Amino acid sequence: MTHITTIVIALKTLTLALGGLITYFAFKAYRRTGSPALRSLAIGFGVVTLGAFLAGVADQALNMNRETVLIIESGLTAIGFAAIAYSLYAE
Repeated sequence: MTHITTIVIALKTLTLALGGLITYFAFKAYRRTGSPALRSLAIGFGVVTLGAFLAGVADQALNMNRETVLIIESGLTAIGFAAIAYSLYAE
């Protein structure tokens, strides 16, 4: 395992921990208030976090092509950010 691989794994782990925490608190706020905007926010952060997780699994465990991994992560990040942007406009 190279130093770069170790750094990437550490950063992905930090991303998963922080993304999971943000998703949890956004979902908790949604459950408390029932606000559709907070639901969209929780979904958005959850999808972004899921993208980071799936990209890490595809890269490290499944040894998938790096270009495919990048497409998976970028696609889920874009979908997650779209949900987050929507949450800013939802009533």
